Amino acid sequence: MADPEGRAPRIIAIANQKGGVGKTTTAINLATALATTKRVLIVDLDPQGNASTGLGIDRAARDPNTYHLLTGEASLAEAARPTGIPDLAIVPANADLAGAEIELVDSERREYRLKEALAGVRGYDYILIDCPPGLTLLMLNALVAAHAVLVPLQCEFLALDGVSQAMQTIERVQRGFNPGLALHGILLTMFDQRTNLSDMVAADVRNYFGDKVYATVIPRNVRVSEAPSHGKPVLLYDYRCSGSEAYVNLAGEVLKRERESAA
Repeated sequence: MADPEGRAPRIIAIANQKGGVGKTTTAINLATALATTKRVLIVDLDPQGNASTGLGIDRAARDPNTYHLLTGEASLAEAARPTGIPDLAIVPANADLAGAEIELVDSERREYRLKEALAGVRGYDYILIDCPPGLTLLMLNALVAAHAVLVPLQCEFLALDGVSQAMQTIERVQRGFNPGLALHGILLTMFDQRTNLSDMVAADVRNYFGDKVYATVIPRNVRVSEAPSHGKPVLLYDYRCSGSEAYVNLAGEVLKRERESAA
């Protein structure tokens, strides 16, 4: 996967302090869609390791992983491994990662461990970081390392509160650690077209954040929910379902915004 032009990858953190909003599902399926034309790496930064599971990485085969990356025990080249999907690699995670927060809490430059581990990396066009829920040291490392943040937002009651918290976190990181961090976009997930609530939440979010909200909406879809148990992105599990179509559309939007920001 050598990069003949030697360009550094764009790093996008997929983050929301609230759990259960579709961060991992988005990381897996957006990465898979992007990998049809780009070289992509996922960094699984959640101790639950769901992105690793969703891409079929056996728990017994996850060393070295993001724990070793953050503690300096392994380089990115040593920790990254293929997924079976062409041009998509992953740095996997397991429960050991939870210990990294405790071990690093008194370390110098603890917020910059991931940024330093990714410095100088070539061979990928995009690195997507699947963040854990909560404002943790792991999430802070992701936001310090990233160029931009994609915020998944579940279409449910109090959704605006969740995204407001995410925006406040981004602003704090901009002020204190990473002034170049930008909001890539807000992604409406788990949209249920049968309910008025989903329509109301979507309308409220679009009214408040305008064109920062992606046009693509990820629907509630049983095939999307089933896919991780088979160790596959939904794009491979059922390419024809509405969830797969939505993630393909999202990848197109992400690339369009990337071209516009680079222009």
